[in-house]
Amino acid sequence: MVDVAVIGVGQTRYGMFPERTLKDLFHEAAVNALNDVDKGLDPLVVEEAFIGTLSTGGAQLGNFAPLMMEAAGMIGASARHIENACASSGFAMRDAVASIASGRTSIAVAGGIEKMSDLPREKNRLWLGISGDVEWERLAGTNFAGIYAMMARRHMHEYGTKKKHITMAAVKNRNNALANPKAQFRAPLELDRAIKAPNLASPLTYSDACGITDGASMVILCRADMAKNFTDQPVLVAGYGGASDYVAIHDRPSMTTLEGTKQAAKHAYTMAGITADDIDFAEVHDCFAIAELLAYEDLGFCEKGEAGNYIESGATARDGDRPVNNSGGLIAKGHPIGSTGTGQIYEVVNQLRGRADTAERQLQNVRYGLTQNVGGSGAAVAVHILKAVE
Repeated sequence: MVDVAVIGVGQTRYGMFPERTLKDLFHEAAVNALNDVDKGLDPLVVEEAFIGTLSTGGAQLGNFAPLMMEAAGMIGASARHIENACASSGFAMRDAVASIASGRTSIAVAGGIEKMSDLPREKNRLWLGISGDVEWERLAGTNFAGIYAMMARRHMHEYGTKKKHITMAAVKNRNNALANPKAQFRAPLELDRAIKAPNLASPLTYSDACGITDGASMVILCRADMAKNFTDQPVLVAGYGGASDYVAIHDRPSMTTLEGTKQAAKHAYTMAGITADDIDFAEVHDCFAIAELLAYEDLGFCEKGEAGNYIESGATARDGDRPVNNSGGLIAKGHPIGSTGTGQIYEVVNQLRGRADTAERQLQNVRYGLTQNVGGSGAAVAVHILKAVE
């Protein structure tokens, strides 16, 4: 199997940009990524492209990936649209890595984009809802907020997790985003205020949820043995994994475990030849605050049922033993669905290179970074482990 390296990453600022187009946003992410390849790269040499999007609102469904390649100036690449709910570009990344690792491709692109501001809120809810089990969950009257609320309630019941533990993740991530110029929400949040925020789906409040977001991101990859031709700071893809699970939570053995995360992480750790203890920092899928706590356990950062104590210990803070969502995560950096997975890669690559956009949030002495991108309530999960080149 061929080793794979990241040679360039790019991302727009995340936020609400009703005046901008899909092509405009993706063009910006592509230009950022190409400029990040410090020795230069002709965009026409890209052979394969995998573009993740849920296509919120149905925009350009028919030829979406070729349209984005047109905007990127990468005409001629074999391009395809990857749709796996909120894990769309996480799986685009996985497919791009696999295309190179197989020996079939030398240079490939993984990208993602979403333009959610084009739709009114009620239609966004409808579009998001199709990522769940429409027949047995949506038509029964629930939504993702309600599903994650059930997960939270069950975790509280089984393990004594407190409401404050869940909201600590949201507060941490909102405060982490203060130093991230590309984050959507950059306002401080205090725990007491967050806990008292309006109810969303008990025990979750509005402070515990991500928002509606526009944005795009791109990752450029190549064979590791070619990487130094393009950049002095390649980042290796040490391991990757993907897995699926029952779409509806009532079909799963446990409401407090994402088996997809456990399986995807197992594959990634095995490929990288490391364990969870070796991960220095992570970007995980905190669409709702409880999802971050579940990720701690499913990724092996702490024992099952210990996520509440783990976050309260400060281990996942910026200055903790293993910072999680230093970017602000989905709750604060933003969650433009199709862009989220490759946006996580953007963050991890820059941290491993020592290139965080502000000195305040640059992590020190980091070697391995992990990303976890989740589709729906855990039906699809992609995990990647990236390694700094020594």
